[in-house]
Amino acid sequence: MKKYLPIIVVILVLASFAYIVVEKKKLQQPNAGVNEVYNIGTFVPSKNCAKLPNFLQKLHIPQPVMIDLSQKKYKGIALLFDKGFSRALHPKQWEQYGHFSTYALDDKGNIYLVPTPFISIEPTTFNLQKNIYKVDTNTGKVSIFMHLDDVHPASDNPYGINAIVYDCEDKTLWVAAIDESDYQSQKGVIYHINLQTKEIMQKIEGFDVLSMTLLKSKQGKYLLLGSARDNGLYAYNMHTKEKPKKILELPSANEHIRKIKIKSANRLELQSIPFSYTLIAQTAEKYRTLYDLKWDFKKMKWEIVKQ
Repeated sequence: MKKYLPIIVVILVLASFAYIVVEKKKLQQPNAGVNEVYNIGTFVPSKNCAKLPNFLQKLHIPQPVMIDLSQKKYKGIALLFDKGFSRALHPKQWEQYGHFSTYALDDKGNIYLVPTPFISIEPTTFNLQKNIYKVDTNTGKVSIFMHLDDVHPASDNPYGINAIVYDCEDKTLWVAAIDESDYQSQKGVIYHINLQTKEIMQKIEGFDVLSMTLLKSKQGKYLLLGSARDNGLYAYNMHTKEKPKKILELPSANEHIRKIKIKSANRLELQSIPFSYTLIAQTAEKYRTLYDLKWDFKKMKWEIVKQ
């Protein structure tokens, strides 16, 4: 037995060394740790400073009012009101710039809109995707608020600016564009914009955003980001400015988060759609799935809340 002891020791040493090398390689892989929980801390919905446009009062339109961008009945934007939202305000001028995907309301009642290509590509499609649009709170007129020169949609990826959120604290806009991305590479850009000067204050490059919202927790202030790339929800810490970190994944790999709502304390509502950087009828209700998620502190994981 003694004569085999050195051989056994050598084998054990080599096995230990091999294990260390394998584990080190795992840590060096780009996707290592994506399934680890990134805890953003406890949170509650922030007070919303947004208000409805002033022109609604002049037109004697009663609240509640719903902003409709579904494109099902009205091109562009429509404001629905009255019982069951059965009536609509939809001036013809609101169709001038084509279709919109989402919006942000500021504290004065201005509506900021981002475009979307819809069903088919037209001669004006690509130019329309480069702009942020605005419905003026007093006049109700839709116009181009800001043009982003470095956004370049094309036939293989017709999407340009595609997500937006208004920051009530510093009265700025956050918008995202995914025009440069393709199936192999993620080249999306998030822009932080000064509303008064239209200056781009910050760029976050290399992340494809499909949806976003703002969240304040006990650990800091975050941009929550629904990825256009995968089925994940990510958090960007505005203080540390580190690369966005994944905080949860939807059950299906084919789902992408299109809407994010902070529903209540430590609870999120997510709406998902299929997304592939190509034109499909993504407004159809049959493609949309709602998830009600709550952070379970005991299990340290997100749980789907049973309806």
